[in-house]
Amino acid sequence: MTKRAATAASLALLALTGCGPARPVSSPPPAVSDAPPNEVSGLTIPAGRIDEAVAKVDGLVGDLMKGTGIPGMAVAIVHGGKTIYAKGFGVRDTSKGDAQDNKVDADTVFQLASVSKSVGATVVAHQVAGNAVTWDMPAVSKLPWFALSDPYVTSHVTIADLYSHHSGLPDHAGDKLEALGYDRRQVLERLKYLPLAPFRNSYAYTNFGVTAAAEAVAAAAGKPWEDLSADVLYRPLGMTATSSRFADFIARPDHAVNHVKVGDKWEPRFQRDPDQQSPAGGVSSSVNDMAHWLIMLLGNGTYQGQRIASPEALLPATTAQVIASPATTPKARSGFYGYGFNVSVTSSGRTEYSHSGAFSLGAATNFVALPSEDLGIIALTNAAPIGVPETLTAEFMDLVQYGEVRENWAEVYKQVIGWMNNPEGSLVGKQPPPNPAPARPLRDYAGVYASDCWGPAVVTERDGALQLSLGPKNQTFTLTHWDGDTFTFPVMDENAPPGTISKATFSGSPATTVNLEYFDSDKLGTFTR
Repeated sequence: MTKRAATAASLALLALTGCGPARPVSSPPPAVSDAPPNEVSGLTIPAGRIDEAVAKVDGLVGDLMKGTGIPGMAVAIVHGGKTIYAKGFGVRDTSKGDAQDNKVDADTVFQLASVSKSVGATVVAHQVAGNAVTWDMPAVSKLPWFALSDPYVTSHVTIADLYSHHSGLPDHAGDKLEALGYDRRQVLERLKYLPLAPFRNSYAYTNFGVTAAAEAVAAAAGKPWEDLSADVLYRPLGMTATSSRFADFIARPDHAVNHVKVGDKWEPRFQRDPDQQSPAGGVSSSVNDMAHWLIMLLGNGTYQGQRIASPEALLPATTAQVIASPATTPKARSGFYGYGFNVSVTSSGRTEYSHSGAFSLGAATNFVALPSEDLGIIALTNAAPIGVPETLTAEFMDLVQYGEVRENWAEVYKQVIGWMNNPEGSLVGKQPPPNPAPARPLRDYAGVYASDCWGPAVVTERDGALQLSLGPKNQTFTLTHWDGDTFTFPVMDENAPPGTISKATFSGSPATTVNLEYFDSDKLGTFTR
């Protein structure tokens, strides 16, 4: 090493440790921290601060529920290996009024949505600790039928790649196949038709990438993922109200019904069955149960003396593996992703890991863990995502770290999450042309159009109108004429907020192809006959 390099290395070390040139004698040196340099925080949390923050949670929740009108919410906080707060607010189902048996409490079961990814990552960590699998195990080694569009990626993509959204799959790959009614295996088999971004050099959030990884882990264990999760995590932690099966959730008398906003009211319009992507979005639980999980997580894999996962197996999941949200300015902090966990550094200099869950059909969840303080909070709601659980956890962590709420988090998350509720389609908000070109005779459009990815699109003429049927569920849409060979149809599912409109554009005379705009995000929306 040259002198210049050695000097640079020394200066870098000094910067990390906070050391510098000797201070004047009149200024005593700071006390030496017992923590390694990269664990030292910029701010000290005074004694009693956490208790003060907890005492304000009831008020924070009350303000949020009053301001948004959401039906129900449950919150738990853990600290020092114990549950120090667990409470429910509001009602499980707005259609049943304020009856006592409709109240939300700490045992009410909610759908976790994508918080399931973090829960599932700890299942994988258990299997890694037991040497059943490794994070670096190629998925295809346990799922020989699994393939992506690039043979090299197929043979090399690992559990870690898939859990960190680093495989190259497009954003939310497979979700629309799920909505059409394809089962888990069918969705995973059709991922091979999707284009890939550069392998391990891109980040795109997926549910079915994670699901593929979990299926490989389950295959190695020789049992379904749902059973594996119960055997190695839920039962050992005493999570008696927790399941990875929708049937268990819906059968529980004390489950929270999902709600969407209709006008000014929250209404229970939809059920969301996420079984196809259960490892990524299918867990249901109560805050009392999730408090056990948070205690285990903050305990480096141990709960009440019982080892669930080794610290070595868990650490890769809860530490930064990829840049999920690059900094957009030199002074900004980047956001990272581990294996099923968001990982960030707060403005106080503390590492934080977290995850949100969101079903546009009526559920929103969030947890945040602050390992330096052995502190975690989880908030579950039965309302479509508008940022409520994220606002609460951010306000709480502000109170803990700074003694005050430093941002208008409700407005911040409204802007960040609000786009999820925006309708999709190039014709949204537009009026039909006043003098549209006429369509051809409807029989010219009728027929079966094929797609390797999506399966057949069946167009039929019925009662003077065209109908489009798709997928194993045989979902049927009425096509409304727009202009010439272009028709429209509304879409409403987990991936399509209310008001979404898709074009269906036919080509040829008679028609030989139809392009369905809603299914064309990856240039795969053209069906041919």
